Amino acid sequence: MSTNLSVIKNPRVQSDQRRLVRRPDVKPNRPLIVILSTVALDAVGIGLIMPVLPGLLRDLVHSNDVTAHYGILLALYALMQFACAPVLGALSDRFGRRPVLLVSLAGAAVDYAIMATTPFLWVLYIGRIVAGITGATGAVAGAYIADITDGDERARHFGFMSACFGFGMVAGPVLGGLMGGFSPTLRSSPRQP
Repeated sequence: MSTNLSVIKNPRVQSDQRRLVRRPDVKPNRPLIVILSTVALDAVGIGLIMPVLPGLLRDLVHSNDVTAHYGILLALYALMQFACAPVLGALSDRFGRRPVLLVSLAGAAVDYAIMATTPFLWVLYIGRIVAGITGATGAVAGAYIADITDGDERARHFGFMSACFGFGMVAGPVLGGLMGGFSPTLRSSPRQP
């Protein structure tokens, strides 16, 4: 991410006392900002599910089975993502980053809509499978960053991407916990024993 802040070095000032000043000649890299925001929002979505999913499962299965289904659903998403992210990465090389990124975000949106509305456990499993299959946001974002940066900037921008993902993984469970307290689901199906 190109920034319009520059370090001004003064020979009379120690190296740890550098000043940051705004440079009008450096423009922000808007595509990079969009990619980093997408990574952060995707991570928020992933993290948001963690505290909400047990409440959703309590409405769908017996209370003794909640932890087993919770673990299976999380592992299923990760397994599908592990298997399919390289394929989506190759597709992004062939068809472009944007279409694959949009498919990935659409898959996540479908999964979130399913989780918010389904009264059936098997549909919840299908939603997590779809989200895992299309869950290549990180891989495509990394490829995009590699495309638009040179060697000097690349490591810093990958650091920004990791920071955005970390922020999302911290903020997501917090938001999920707060919002899950109001309504863990949009549906009004009766709770099963």
